[in-house]
Amino acid sequence: MAQAVEEHGGLTPGIDTGVRAVAVYEGIKGVLVLAVASGLTLVHKDVHAIAMRLVEHAHLDPAAKYPSIFLSAAAHLQDMRLLLLASAAVGYVAIHFAEAYGLWHRRAWAEVLAASSAAIYLPFELYELVRRTSALRFALLAANTAVVVLMMLALRRRRWAVSSSRA
Repeated sequence: MAQAVEEHGGLTPGIDTGVRAVAVYEGIKGVLVLAVASGLTLVHKDVHAIAMRLVEHAHLDPAAKYPSIFLSAAAHLQDMRLLLLASAAVGYVAIHFAEAYGLWHRRAWAEVLAASSAAIYLPFELYELVRRTSALRFALLAANTAVVVLMMLALRRRRWAVSSSRA
C-alpha cells in the first residue's frame, strides 16, 4: 500500500484516479470554450451578411420592424465587445488548461485551484436549485460538490503523506 501511495504522488489510487478524471474534465471544458470562442470570432466577420440571409430565408421584409431591429443589432455588433469576450475566453481557457495540467501531474497548487474554482459556483448553484429545482441543477451542484470534496481529500492526504515522511 505504501508503494502504491508513493507512485500516486502521496495519494491513494482511488483519489488519484478521481483527480485525473477532473483533469480530463477541465481539459475538455477548456477545449470546448476555445472552440466556441474561435467560432464566434470567425462568424463575426460576416454577422450582418448572415443576419440578412436569415431574414431573406424566412421571407421577411428587411424594412419591417423586427427584422430591421435584428439587422441593426447585427450591424452594430462592436469589434471591441467581441475582443473583450475573446480575451475573457482566452483567460478562462488558460486557467482550465493550467488546472488540467497541474491535476494530471499531481501538483498541489492545481488541487487548490480546482477546489476553489468549483467552490465558487456552489452558492449560486444552491440558490438556483432552491429557486427552481431541476435534475440538471442538482447534477451540477452534486458534481461541483464532489470536485471540492475530492480535492480537499487529495490535499489532506498529501499533507498527511508529507508529515508522515518527516516523522
